[in-house]
Amino acid sequence: MERAELSERDRAVLDIAGRAFTGPGPRERAVRERLGLSPTAYFQLLNALLDDPRALEYAPGLVNRLRRERERLRDER
Repeated sequence: MERAELSERDRAVLDIAGRAFTGPGPRERAVRERLGLSPTAYFQLLNALLDDPRALEYAPGLVNRLRRERERLRDER
């Protein structure tokens, strides 16, 4: 069975996550303007995407880097 591709919104979430911003303000503005999401909703969606194999196919370097960061943060708790 063939998997559906990531939605345009999911790809946009990953694209924003992969961009470098000079601080939280510009990222929050991009999330609100491009996605129409609150920063909290954006990070919840991004976190769910990190477990999606389609996201790994779309942006392997980014997803692997963010997975490592997530694990590091969990280990620090």
